[in-house]
Amino acid sequence: MRAICVEDERLLMEDTLAMCRSLSAISEAEGFTSPKEALLWVQAHPVDIALLDINMPGMNGLELAARIKAISPGTAIIFVTGYSEYAKDAFAVRATGYLMKPVTEDALTQEVLYALSLRTPASIKDNGEIAVKTFGSFDVFLQGKPIKFKIAKCKEILAFLVDRQGGSVTRPEISATLWPDRPYDRKQQKQLDVYIRALKETLAEYGLSRMFEMERGTMRVVPEMFSCDAYRFFAGDPAAVNAYRGEYMSAYPWASLTDGISHGKQRTK
Repeated sequence: MRAICVEDERLLMEDTLAMCRSLSAISEAEGFTSPKEALLWVQAHPVDIALLDINMPGMNGLELAARIKAISPGTAIIFVTGYSEYAKDAFAVRATGYLMKPVTEDALTQEVLYALSLRTPASIKDNGEIAVKTFGSFDVFLQGKPIKFKIAKCKEILAFLVDRQGGSVTRPEISATLWPDRPYDRKQQKQLDVYIRALKETLAEYGLSRMFEMERGTMRVVPEMFSCDAYRFFAGDPAAVNAYRGEYMSAYPWASLTDGISHGKQRTK
């Protein structure tokens, strides 16, 4: 994860920057005393988190945040300030966090981990910048922007395939999981075919067909084609482990991170 720290007082900026660089969730951090220089840097580099002072000369942190969001909507904004009265304005620009000075390492760590748990990495450069978020709600992002599914069940089918981590599943398996009280009769088969066809059309519309495969009556996602927080969690990635807050695909009663781990172990045996 890539972070920037913007603070017009150099010593404070360097202190915050040092704390950021000490966090395992952050792989790269840059510091700026000039908001204009920070904005130029954001235009050339994807940024996951921006820690901004509010009261700065020339361009204040609120204006800088709005400009960063216009360039990179997925960037999480955390304000670092000595003025509590700015809180309402801060969240009006969709800030993720608000830290009061002096900032402690523990407080900064909690805000950063919370911000990371809500979003998908902006700095993913491989896999065509396709990112799947399973912690909390399930969502799929392309270059930081969420994909819109016309039919909710299409999104749930994709979530089920992501949960299987690339393992092939059949139509009866999908039906039994998503519609446990409904018999897999001819009517249900036709309805499921409609949902699968709509899912394929949505993925094709966004240029994401490469993340989905069908063969001989089975289907699967292709894990190599996207980034996924749960997959990184299973692999022991520290940032993903720290980002997990106890919720996994919360909209779906069949989803369980424990089951996901067991599925992964079975396929790696």
